[in-house]
Amino acid sequence: MSCYKYWDRIKAIASLLKKYGDYKLDDIPAEDIISILDDVEIIAHDQTIDFDSAKHILDDQKMYEALGIIRKFYVSLGTRLETENAKAILESDDPWTTLESFHFYDRYQGLIQNENQLVKFTPEQKVVLIGGGPLPLTLILFNKLFNSQCVSVEILPEVAALSRKVIKKLELESEIEVVQGDETALKDIEYTVVMVAALAEPKERVFANLWDIVDTVTPVLYRTYTGMRAILYSPVTERATRGFHKEVMILPTGKVNNTSVLIRKVV
Repeated sequence: MSCYKYWDRIKAIASLLKKYGDYKLDDIPAEDIISILDDVEIIAHDQTIDFDSAKHILDDQKMYEALGIIRKFYVSLGTRLETENAKAILESDDPWTTLESFHFYDRYQGLIQNENQLVKFTPEQKVVLIGGGPLPLTLILFNKLFNSQCVSVEILPEVAALSRKVIKKLELESEIEVVQGDETALKDIEYTVVMVAALAEPKERVFANLWDIVDTVTPVLYRTYTGMRAILYSPVTERATRGFHKEVMILPTGKVNNTSVLIRKVV
């Protein structure tokens, strides 16, 4: 089915988002922004649109502004929801139940199960995530589901501090460490698996630094956006991952947004 059926809808969503100016989403009721996200994801999750058809609309110069607006909204919304849940956990008498109320919790579980098909996660694995954010749910679930030891690397000091408090509140500080810094912090960390978060930026710098640090055996996982799901965020390019060999990837199903990719360094 033609992706062009969504042309006007994408532009309409972008026009709606324009009224929020510089994306001060804290001023917008949560139910309103979730409603907008639902509208975007109806397009993103349409299984009748193949990759070639999606590329026609996503690469069209006439859609450049609209896609930019929607992608900024998606990043801002994700940051807001993570931060709100992280702060709620700190105030909660039942932090695990509060964590499970996170809007994307079930999707993360599906994503983690996908990634366990790329790398077998075990208690012997030590996973480092570049770009852990305020709510390092990926690592929390790796530890909960597979007992893997984990490290979150977060570049923003205030975000790293909040994340560290969340981990302590969940009583996981002996299982998950939060390190403040960029991807070069990996030099001082023991690990068996490296992951790059979907929103970790800039991608070219991140992967270039990882290439300098990791060996050719270490599995490197990254998350990207493919097909119409790329309406949500720009895909990772081959240029960004040059120097790595793509071994396998798993496409998302249902409401999962990320494609998971396994690569290894080549020399």
